[in-house]
Amino acid sequence: MNPVNADMHCHSTVSDGWLTPTEVVRRAVSNGVDLLALTDHDETGGLDEAATAAAGSGLRLLPGVEISVSWHGDTVHVVGLGIDPGCSELLEGLRTLRAGRDERARRISNELDRVGIHDAFEGACRFARNPALVSRAHFARHIVSTGLMADVQTVFQYYLAKGKPGYVEHEWAALADAVRWIRAAGGVAVIAHPGRYRLAGGELEALLEEFVALGGEGVEVVSGCSLEGEVERIATLARRYGLLASRASDFHGPDESPADIGGCENLPPDLEPVWTRFATASGSRNAKKP
Repeated sequence: MNPVNADMHCHSTVSDGWLTPTEVVRRAVSNGVDLLALTDHDETGGLDEAATAAAGSGLRLLPGVEISVSWHGDTVHVVGLGIDPGCSELLEGLRTLRAGRDERARRISNELDRVGIHDAFEGACRFARNPALVSRAHFARHIVSTGLMADVQTVFQYYLAKGKPGYVEHEWAALADAVRWIRAAGGVAVIAHPGRYRLAGGELEALLEEFVALGGEGVEVVSGCSLEGEVERIATLARRYGLLASRASDFHGPDESPADIGGCENLPPDLEPVWTRFATASGSRNAKKP
């Protein structure tokens, strides 16, 4: 049997993706994806549209979300898979998170103004389809559009990453809250792209230990931004902590993401995929390599 081509983490224009939920689904179908989770940042508003687009396509859609978390001074992300989008506890938690985003965006704009990048908030808003979710990605796209930087990754490196002129501290959800909201919604909590976090020696292990103790169940072993050797390193941690393994492109757009939807490498065969927690998805299509 061919492996299931599952992509458990991607974004639409409802948060900071370039494609609408309908376009995301159509791209997934075109790429031969069997199982897709739409996981917009702190927002579930695109799930109904995605479900409508997926109906009759042969693609199985899992409702999801990616929750912003503050953990010991760092920002990490927790993906919720198989959630009930109507869960009141989850929706209230996400509403609270979104309420702080506008103030954060204006502070980012003020910091960029100090280094000569003026009217950045207005510029970022032009790239944000959802006015409640103006993110660093939207600022980065604005800066690229001015010609100051060549691409979004370079903007983050020079202006928006932690310690850079446009970065501002912000208090997101507590890890315990994010996991609780996901579990209340009947979902599975997964640590997103763990290799991306700038955690000092032993801190990633501490994060995973706390996450498991709170009821977290999975980790993205394969991510669109995985570096050489990273998959095996995270796979080793998944084995150590008994975590389900996720495969995720973290797709934002055709010209902005290292991996296309469904385009990540396959999981190590000895790990249990997170999608086994949901109704059977028979693997009839080949999983694609990047």
